[in-house]
Amino acid sequence: MTTGAVKDSTQYPVLRNLQFSPMKQEGDQLIVLWDPSGLSHEKLVLPLNFFFIVQHFDGEHSLPEIGALYLKRFGEFLLPSKVEQLVADLDQKLFLEGPRAETARQQARMDYRQRLSRPAVFAGRSYEADSAKLRKQIDGFFTSDEGPDFKPSEHRGKSIKGLVVPTYDLKQAGPVYAWGYKELQEARQPDVYILIGTAHAGLENLFAVTDKDFDTPLGVVPVDQPIVNRLKAAAPEFFEEDVAHRSEHAIEFQLPFLQTVIGKSFTMIPILSSFSALSLNDPTVRSSVDRFLCTLRDAIDASGQSVCVIAAGELTHLGLRYGDSAPPTDFSFHRSMQRDLEMLKQVEELKPEEFAGFIQKENDQRRISGFSPIYSLLRLIQAEKGHVLRYDRGITDQYNSTVTYASLAFF
Repeated sequence: MTTGAVKDSTQYPVLRNLQFSPMKQEGDQLIVLWDPSGLSHEKLVLPLNFFFIVQHFDGEHSLPEIGALYLKRFGEFLLPSKVEQLVADLDQKLFLEGPRAETARQQARMDYRQRLSRPAVFAGRSYEADSAKLRKQIDGFFTSDEGPDFKPSEHRGKSIKGLVVPTYDLKQAGPVYAWGYKELQEARQPDVYILIGTAHAGLENLFAVTDKDFDTPLGVVPVDQPIVNRLKAAAPEFFEEDVAHRSEHAIEFQLPFLQTVIGKSFTMIPILSSFSALSLNDPTVRSSVDRFLCTLRDAIDASGQSVCVIAAGELTHLGLRYGDSAPPTDFSFHRSMQRDLEMLKQVEELKPEEFAGFIQKENDQRRISGFSPIYSLLRLIQAEKGHVLRYDRGITDQYNSTVTYASLAFF
């Protein structure tokens, strides 16, 4: 949530950019809050009336004003002591902007930059931490009923230019990842991989590059330092938020697939991105996006190496968890699926501005979270055509909130 003029944060609290999800517990509807940036490792479960309160922690509403809104909404007085205790609890959990969160943010940035490499944060949580078990898990995604198996690709031996893959939970979406990575496995492989993933916690500078190698259970994936150094020299502002990589899963989830299908050492450029199709109408955003993509393209060209750009992100988000007033129905999902596939035609035909325009015409009502990495891929690669390989969805809560995702390959 955004802030206006600087005000006393104890009277005008500002909730950080948190995520939430509805849940049922013994017949009661509750809301779970957590921090996608990983600055706070806490979770907070709130009843709906308290969630109403924190939704007004935007820096514009004072505590007395929130009390008046609460009275109007629920017909009962809100004791000031209860609100003050809620503010104190949220601040303690680093859920509010303020000195405590800023100190923690600076410490996290310092700790991250002192590390020699970026650790495998999600190993043992989202995928197997043991290397042998992980290889078996990845192989299982290929051979599952929903996976691509090992039949030869019609693009075998061609030079692969790009992939679009999910960032969704591997246990659900693993076979969809496998459809994309099978194409890479059979293709003529590049020198360097440009990995662009969605920054789910958001970014001030729209892109965040890190120069850290990534640890995985299958070994270390090194960054291509010559390209990164050229990029840093030309556009240092896009390295300021490198700490965003610390807890973001979008790139980490790709690495076991890459290590499995490539079968040899390789280098990468890890990039997180966060801007919407609607935001491209802002000249400042457009200028920043153009600057980064042109600078990256120049650094790649100067290296003389061939690259494959991998865009990692999801498509539509439907349901209560994502701000809809009701859970999705079969009809609303199938209608959205049709719109997704129409939208992906622009991606297949490598039309970045038409892709953006499609979402802008819908006012981004379906919340395409993977827009920025996919748009960036379309601006960077030179290919003949893309191909949708697989499309699916995941269910994220008890209210059938739904995320859709796909794999595409570009040759």
